[in-house]
Amino acid sequence: MRYFQPKLPLALLTAGLLVLSACGDSATEPEDEDHDEHAGEVEGVILSVSGQVIAQYDGHDGEWTGMLQVGPGQQTPRIAVEFVDEEGHEVELDDDFHMGVEIGAASVAGFDQDSPGAFGGVLRGVAAGDTDITFSLVHGEVGTGHADFKTEPLAVHVR
Repeated sequence: MRYFQPKLPLALLTAGLLVLSACGDSATEPEDEDHDEHAGEVEGVILSVSGQVIAQYDGHDGEWTGMLQVGPGQQTPRIAVEFVDEEGHEVELDDDFHMGVEIGAASVAGFDQDSPGAFGGVLRGVAAGDTDITFSLVHGEVGTGHADFKTEPLAVHVR
């Protein structure tokens, strides 16, 4: 006489669940890895005016070369801001990223972006003095989100 053996169907069910759960996890991983890959590629920032580099940030060393200068009541030509990889090549960013700018002392200088979150703008001199400016690569809607990369402060001289 043959008896029902419950071990075989239970083993097949367990194996099937393991395969399905493994497939479910891998469906979400590439998206997360893609986001991390974009943020992980950025190693620096290049500021340029009409194609001429005026300041450069090395994220590996945390140091700037160059500085920003403007006269009181004046503004610079448009400054383009590029987030670059370790070889100095511009990193391609999704529409989910924008640029954040922080000025140390708004009474000394201001930075007017081309539009909110844009990767360029003009530096305005408000009053003679020294301050600093920090650039960040922000993931999320303009006005919200989190910084995936942030520079150390860059010296700004208004003279």
